Amino acid sequence: MDIDGFAAAARRELDAAGLDATVHARDLASGAEVGLAPDRPVVAASVFKVPVLIELCRQAAAGQVDLTAPLRHPAGDRTLGGIGLSAMLDEVVLSVRDTAYLMMAVSDNHATDVLIDLVGLEAVNAGLERLGLTTTRLLTDCRGLFAEIAEDIGEEVDDDALSRPDAELRARLQATRAFDPARTSATTARESTTLLGAIWADTAGPAEACAEARRILGLQVWPHRLAAGFPDSRIRLSGKTGTVTYVRNEAGVVEYPDGGRYAVGVFVRDPLEELRNPTADRIIGTLGRLAVDALRGE
Repeated sequence: MDIDGFAAAARRELDAAGLDATVHARDLASGAEVGLAPDRPVVAASVFKVPVLIELCRQAAAGQVDLTAPLRHPAGDRTLGGIGLSAMLDEVVLSVRDTAYLMMAVSDNHATDVLIDLVGLEAVNAGLERLGLTTTRLLTDCRGLFAEIAEDIGEEVDDDALSRPDAELRARLQATRAFDPARTSATTARESTTLLGAIWADTAGPAEACAEARRILGLQVWPHRLAAGFPDSRIRLSGKTGTVTYVRNEAGVVEYPDGGRYAVGVFVRDPLEELRNPTADRIIGTLGRLAVDALRGE
């Protein structure tokens, strides 16, 4: 498949699955690119943790933050998330960089909020502006996002109710700020790959900051989205998923053993509220592979 055929092939896959998505992929050597609605604003979900990570690494390189310093995470009052520190019951002490590892490797929401408090939301957004990323922005942390959902719905709703809403709850869900890119933390598929490309080119900050960001991005554990499209174990994947109701994303870099490197962003809009949708997860890998194959002429 060639570059010109990518969009049509991607639409066929999405139509068959009953899904919508935006996609962008860039060859980090040549700059060649493919996309499907790559400049349409989308809900970032936890992909916004990539800008938090690079800002943390920039501040560390500037001597503002010590990555080896201990952070005390007291028991109780953890940001929702069900994994990592969010799920732990007891006090934990971790270094700053190990807290960043949890933020990226397992998408730990509490770790994320601790690091946002450390580096500052305004600093994260200022860093994005310096890179010319005009759509990508963070409006709140994870705790703030969940608070907005509860406020907009008008009540606290548990996961079971959210995954199987009645018609009235569905209408309130679909109207919340958290699922509208104009009113929540947002990005575009193209800007997500632009940021990753800058990290891989050592232009998102000092070289040591970018190297540390790449190291941590390479430690993500999830194999069910972008990685599903690249089963060859010789292919290295680094990235960050993002998930909220109606939204399943991943932005990452795919590195082939022949030296080819490709930044890929896939942002899927799912009509279902189910927490688990393997079809929507797998299509991220399918679309990512189609995009990279087009860039490689395969």
